[in-house]
Amino acid sequence: MRIGLRIFLGYFLIVAVAALLLARVFVAEVKPGVRQAMEDTLVDTANVLAELATDDFVAGRINQGDFAKRVRALGQRDVGAAIWGFRKRAANYRVYITDARGIVVFDSSGQDVGQDYSRWNDVYLTLRGRYGARSSATDPGHPETTIMHVAAPIRADNGQVIGSLTVAKPNSAIAPFIARSQTVVTRWGFVLMGAALAIGLGVSWWLSRQIGLLRRYAHAVTAGDRATPPRAAGEFGELGRALETMRTRLEGKQYVEQYVHTLTHEMKSPLAAIRGSAELLESPPGDAPMPDADRARFAASIRGQAERLAQMIDKLLALAAVEHRQRLERPEPVALAAIVREALEQCTQRLDRSGAKLLLDLEPNLPPVRGDAFLLRQALINLIDNAADFSPRGGEIVLRLQRDGECQRVDISDRGPGIPDYALSRVFERFYSLPRPSGGSRSSGLGLCFVAEVASLHGGETELVNREEGGARASLIVRG
Repeated sequence: MRIGLRIFLGYFLIVAVAALLLARVFVAEVKPGVRQAMEDTLVDTANVLAELATDDFVAGRINQGDFAKRVRALGQRDVGAAIWGFRKRAANYRVYITDARGIVVFDSSGQDVGQDYSRWNDVYLTLRGRYGARSSATDPGHPETTIMHVAAPIRADNGQVIGSLTVAKPNSAIAPFIARSQTVVTRWGFVLMGAALAIGLGVSWWLSRQIGLLRRYAHAVTAGDRATPPRAAGEFGELGRALETMRTRLEGKQYVEQYVHTLTHEMKSPLAAIRGSAELLESPPGDAPMPDADRARFAASIRGQAERLAQMIDKLLALAAVEHRQRLERPEPVALAAIVREALEQCTQRLDRSGAKLLLDLEPNLPPVRGDAFLLRQALINLIDNAADFSPRGGEIVLRLQRDGECQRVDISDRGPGIPDYALSRVFERFYSLPRPSGGSRSSGLGLCFVAEVASLHGGETELVNREEGGARASLIVRG
């Protein structure tokens, strides 16, 4: 499982737990919270009405006095209130009063006068000087029919409890407020959960992307490709820079070890030839002098091998400079056609010596490419020199520059013997070379490797294939 998915699933679990708490705690607390507020209001109302009813109750006219008339008139009053968007037209109170024995002596609804309420909690507890309240359902099978009852004591002048007054209010009266509050809390809970999931998804995507960039960079480094460390802020950026530093140091160490080993191996052959020629030229005293023709041949061998070593060192230094670079530091617009002509000017003497005839075919009006003019020129010089080495004397070399999709392509074709099948997959390897048709010594085996590195720096590639009509075609492809 990808780390980004793991992070998102962990975050989703946290959000799900938070949503569960929201549903089980916050929503569940709405109903009791509203009912507690209503109970507090009923307590105040019951005590106020108890004080107002005391005189009529003591005088024995509680069912016919002014208090009874005003309370009954309350049921006919049009309240005409609008409470937070809900219309209220009538009062929902029911008021009943019991004597000291718990017998109902007044009922605003007129239905239970004379009934014994002494066993109801509101009356039972209040007559004994305690707080009396109850919530009872008119239909036991339907909890929504519950009615809240809160009682207050009616006291004589000496403080003795002589009766109780109960105010009852249906819980259904506040049900719309509870439902709306629960709806609002639930709605915003889903909004919160959605926002949290969106944030979690974004953070997980960002973390997964940063880790993915580092992973792809590590894979590219492992494969030996040129790769730029991902640009990121914070710890990911520091990690990328640390990986780049580690890669540079490790590659530098391996690069030096590999080059020293390979260079030592490649230098053995020319050094052995130089040593042998030098020993033959150093004739012991008393021996017959060496013929001038042999002396000249051995001297020429020493000079040729020395030139080969110098050429190998120069090309090796150039190749090392290119291989060490991970990218072009300051690419500039370069007209590839102009670079081709400059390379041909530098190769004029080389072509004259080989007797090769060069035909130039440049597609007009090509846009400039972004790159390094010096490196591109050196790469083309290597390809032209290579074609001249393998072309027969008086042979034809064709250099063609043309557009290839989004790239520009330089093809250099010769009429030589072509590349053996066994060597096609190795011609771009460092120090790998083939014997020249003219019978001369092998090259350093670094030219084509240099060309491949330059092409890679310019986002392109190189090709070397045999032509059906004979000879080979080397291609340098540069991204436009």
